[in-house]
Amino acid sequence: MNRVRCLVFNAALGPLDYRVPDGMAVEPGSIVVCPLGPRQIVGIVWEADRLPGTEVPDAKLRPLASVLPVPPLPAPLRRLIEWCADYYLAPMAAVARMALSSSAALRGGGSVTEYRLTGAVPKRTTPQRAQAIERLDGQQGTIRELAAIAGVSDAVLRGLVNAGLLEAVIVDSDRPYPVPRADFAEPQLSDQQQVAATRFVEAVEAHSFAPFLLDGVTGSGKTEAYFEGIAAAISAGRQVLVLLPEIALTETFLRRFEDRFGVPPVAWHSALKSSERRRAWRSVASGVASVVVGARSALFLPFANLGLIVVDEAHEISFKQDDGVRYNARDVAVMRAMFEHVPVILASATPALESLQMAEAGRYEKIDLPARYGGATLPDIAVVDLREQQPERGHWLAPPLVAALKDRLAKGEQSLLFLNRRGYAPLTLCRHCGFRFQCPNCSAWLVEHRLSQRLACHHCGHEVPPPATCPECGEPDCLVACGPGVERIADEVSEILPDARVAVVTSDTLTSPARAAEFVEQASAGMIDVIVGTQLVTKGYHFPELTLVGVVDADMGLEGGDLRAAERTYQQIAQVAGRAGRGQKPGEVLIQTRHPSAPVIEALASGDRDTFYAAETEARREAGAPPFGRWAAIIVSSEDEAEARDAARAIGGAAPRLADVMVLGPAPAPLSLLRGRYRYRLLINARRSTELQRIIREWLDELNFPQGVRVGVDIDPYSFV
Repeated sequence: MNRVRCLVFNAALGPLDYRVPDGMAVEPGSIVVCPLGPRQIVGIVWEADRLPGTEVPDAKLRPLASVLPVPPLPAPLRRLIEWCADYYLAPMAAVARMALSSSAALRGGGSVTEYRLTGAVPKRTTPQRAQAIERLDGQQGTIRELAAIAGVSDAVLRGLVNAGLLEAVIVDSDRPYPVPRADFAEPQLSDQQQVAATRFVEAVEAHSFAPFLLDGVTGSGKTEAYFEGIAAAISAGRQVLVLLPEIALTETFLRRFEDRFGVPPVAWHSALKSSERRRAWRSVASGVASVVVGARSALFLPFANLGLIVVDEAHEISFKQDDGVRYNARDVAVMRAMFEHVPVILASATPALESLQMAEAGRYEKIDLPARYGGATLPDIAVVDLREQQPERGHWLAPPLVAALKDRLAKGEQSLLFLNRRGYAPLTLCRHCGFRFQCPNCSAWLVEHRLSQRLACHHCGHEVPPPATCPECGEPDCLVACGPGVERIADEVSEILPDARVAVVTSDTLTSPARAAEFVEQASAGMIDVIVGTQLVTKGYHFPELTLVGVVDADMGLEGGDLRAAERTYQQIAQVAGRAGRGQKPGEVLIQTRHPSAPVIEALASGDRDTFYAAETEARREAGAPPFGRWAAIIVSSEDEAEARDAARAIGGAAPRLADVMVLGPAPAPLSLLRGRYRYRLLINARRSTELQRIIREWLDELNFPQGVRVGVDIDPYSFV
C-alpha cells in the first residue's frame, strides 16, 4: 500500500490522498497525522473504494507524517460511521470525530502527574485555600481538574503544593481495570426472569445479530435478567456496552453492577476527567475494558471485541442528540449490533411505539416481564381532578395529595412529587408595570432559581441575579413569581410539613454522578422524607420505603406542538409511578390534572397500557407519522433575521413536488431565537418507503446560502422547538 485515502478532520475538505513513506505500515482504520499546508491534522485511513475522492498523480502526493500509537478503528465501526453519515445527512468527518473522543488517548501510553491532599493541617490559611481543602477531600486529579472541582485558580493549588498540603502522584495512564467475575454473586431469578436470561445467554453464545425488546413493568427485574447476558459475554472474553440515558443514573448502576460482578464497570460520560477518558478509551480500543457503562457517546467507542449491547430505558428522549450530528442512540445501537454481529437488548417499562411496531413486525424479538419481582405489586393509581379538588390559593398541591403526604410522613414512609420544571417559577414579572424577564439571546422567559439566587435561561445558560427593582419602571419589591417549579413545590411541602426532610432532585442539584450517589445514600438510609424532582427521578431509582408518588401537573407535557406529546406523557408518568411500592409496602400514585378524560390520563388511571398504545398507533397510522411514515426537519438559522427568513423561503420554494412527500413550512420555529440566532423550520412528512435522505440531499445541494446561514437536517426529529 503506497498510497492511501484519508478521512481528515477539516470541515471544509473532503477525503485526501497521501503517500505512505517507506517503512511505515498502515491499514484501513489506522489513525494518522496528515500534512495540510503548513499544518498537521489527524486523519483516518479509509478504503478508497468506499470514500469518493479526486485522483491525484502519485508524484503530487505528500507523505503521511506519522501513524498514531493506537489500534486501527475496526471495520464494523467504520461501517457504522458511513451509515450514520448517510442516514443522518451528516459529514463523515463529524461522525468519525465522535469515535476519536479523547485526543489525549491518541498520543499513546505513559504516565500522568496527579495531585491529592496530604492530610497535613495548615497553620494558617486564606478563604480560597480553605475552600479548596474542603472540596478536594478524597479527590485526585491534575491541577487543572482539581481547580475546577474546588472552584479556585490554578495558582491557589500550586500554593498548596508548595506548602506541602497537596502531593504529586505518578499514575500509569494505561493501568488495567479490574476484571468482572461472571460468577461473583449469581442471583435468584424468578421463572419469568430466567426465561429472559436464558434467551439472552443463548444469543450471546451464538455470536450473531439478534435484536431484543425487553418489555417489563417497573420493578420486574429487567436489569437482573440482562445481567445474565452480560455474564455470558464476560465468560466468553468479549466486551459489553451498556447505554444509560442520564449520567446521574450511572453511579446507581455502577453499584448494582459491582454487587453482581464484584467490581465496577468502566464508566464513560461527560463528567469524567480527561485522564479517566484517556484510560477508558485506550482500554476499550485494546480490548482490556470488559464492560463499559455510559451515555450515548459511548456508542462510538472503538471496541476491539464487542459481544453485547444493552440500551437501558430505551424509550428515553435523551438518547436523541439535537445538535451536531443529530442521531438517535437507540437506533444507532441496533445498527452497530448489526455491523458487529452481536445481540442488542432494548430494555424499557414503556417502550417507544417504534420499538413495539418493530417487535410486532417480527424485526425484534419481544420478551415480556409482566409482574414485579419478589411478590411486590404495582401501585394503585388515582386521578385528582383539579377542577373539583382545588389547591388552596397560592398553592399547587390539592387536598387529597396533601392528606396523603401527611399520612406517609406519620408512618415514616417516603413520598415523591414529580413536576418536570426546574427552578422556582417559569416566569417573573413586575406587578406594577407588567415587565417580564426575557432572555436577550432566546425567545424564552428567564426562570427564577431561588436556591442559587439567579434568573436563568434553560436554553443558552444566560444568567442574571434578581434585581432589587424593576428594570422597566424602577419600582422596588414588585417582582412576582408566576407558576410553579420544583423549588416552589419544595417550599410548599416545607410549609405544609415543617418537620419533613425535603430534597430537590434536578439536573441543577445532581450535577455529577457523585452528587447522585450522595442523594441515593441519603434516600436509602431514610434521611429524606419527601423527594421533589423533575424527569431525573422517573427512572432507575429503587427506594423500598417510597410508597407515595404525586404528579403535580400531569397536563404540562400535553401542551405545545410536540407530535409525540401523548406518548411522552404516558412514558414519564408511568415511569415515575413505578417508583412507588417497590418494596413490601403497597404504593399509591395520585395524578393531578384538569383533563381527567384525556385518553392518556384514563390509560394511566386504569393501567390499560395496551389500549392506549393501540389508539396511539392507529392515530399515527392515519397521520402517516412514525413508525408508519417518516419525518425530517430542516432548521435554518442566522444572526440576521431577514437572512434566515429569506434562506428558509428559498428552501421552501425549491421543495420537491412529489406525491409521497409533504413539506410544511417554512415557519418561525416555536423557539424562534436561540443563542442569538433566528430560526425557521420546515417539516417533511413522507411515506415509509420514500428515499427521504436522497431527496433532501439533492434538494439542498442545488441551493447556495450566505455565509452566516446555517442549515441543519434532523432525520426522525424528537424536538419540534
